Amino acid sequence: MPVKLPAALANIRREVHLTLKQANYDLGKHQFNTVASAGMKILNALDKTSKEEDEGRIAIAHEGFSILLRLLSPICPHIAHALWHELGYGDDILTAPWPEPLATALEQDEIELVLQVNGKLRGSLRVAKDADKAALEQLALAHESVQKHLAGATPKKIVVVPGRLINIVA
Repeated sequence: MPVKLPAALANIRREVHLTLKQANYDLGKHQFNTVASAGMKILNALDKTSKEEDEGRIAIAHEGFSILLRLLSPICPHIAHALWHELGYGDDILTAPWPEPLATALEQDEIELVLQVNGKLRGSLRVAKDADKAALEQLALAHESVQKHLAGATPKKIVVVPGRLINIVA
């Protein structure tokens, strides 16, 4: 896997691993219909890789199909085994380890924060995951929706809940 993927491919890989995480939980609860649904979600995510023009897309597709086939093997073992062999992953899908979501694939560089003015939702803001409080306050105050609702008034207090929201009290 490339060290640094482009944002679009990293999002696709993250989507595959998030879906795998949920599917593993559902499989433990014997909710096979949602596991089959997760297979469709993974397939739809992998379909997005065909639109990317990058060398990493082949690695993402290879990893994703490997996860998809292993996830579907308890539900439809014959076709999963045949595709596993045909795509060159190995001779027997039963000897392959069960897929687990990778923590590195689930990490994000950016997060989305909720913007509130006086406790009311006024928008959202995508920021770097490691942005400090002062930078978050500046970005929130510069947001057009916040400026519109402040109407030139100076905020009395700015409450920053890391990773969740920014509330501006006017």
